[in-house]
Amino acid sequence: MVRDRARRVMADFQPRELSIEDRRPAGVLLLLHHLEGADHIVFQQRTQGVRHHKGEISFPGGARDPEDATLLHTALRETHEEIGVPPDLVEVYGQLDDTATYGSNYLIRPYVGAAPADAALTFVEAKREVRELLHVPVEHLLSEEARIWKVAERDGITESTPAYGFEDSVIWGATARMLGQFLGLLDPTAAAHAEAGAPNAGAQNSGAPSSG
Repeated sequence: MVRDRARRVMADFQPRELSIEDRRPAGVLLLLHHLEGADHIVFQQRTQGVRHHKGEISFPGGARDPEDATLLHTALRETHEEIGVPPDLVEVYGQLDDTATYGSNYLIRPYVGAAPADAALTFVEAKREVRELLHVPVEHLLSEEARIWKVAERDGITESTPAYGFEDSVIWGATARMLGQFLGLLDPTAAAHAEAGAPNAGAQNSGAPSSG
């Protein structure tokens, strides 16, 4: 199963941690769960009622609270609050590289984990923050079909960035960067898309402000 590969590669991976400086620390969880005989990653589409990244697709997670001992605690707490998966059902495999967002000025620390394959998960969305959940097969994300480009505008400059498509949804920005690193660890051939330079601006959702 994908989770077996993920457990192995994350055990050997040494993540890069950035200095927080004036950024707001946040933790997110790339959560694997078993659905219809295959490992999926759960994403959430944010509502229009949240402060940052309205309507975008992200991993469950959020800003660190004062009572969070670590950013892992933040990621697990926020996952429980946002999609209803309790921390004791998550086996944490490891940590990916920190990534920073541009507009909202977060420093995000991403963790990778999985719910037991035989667990009967009940997902409960936090309605104020989560419009809907997307359950995307990892094998789809590893495929050429999923690899697309997102045209976005930042600081008045139009640029193309690596993104991932699933049905009518586009995963881009910081979430795509974190996802791309994870996929590249699973399969080195998938790393080329995540690390590629942008092609000429094309016609994939052009003109949207960048999520970072």
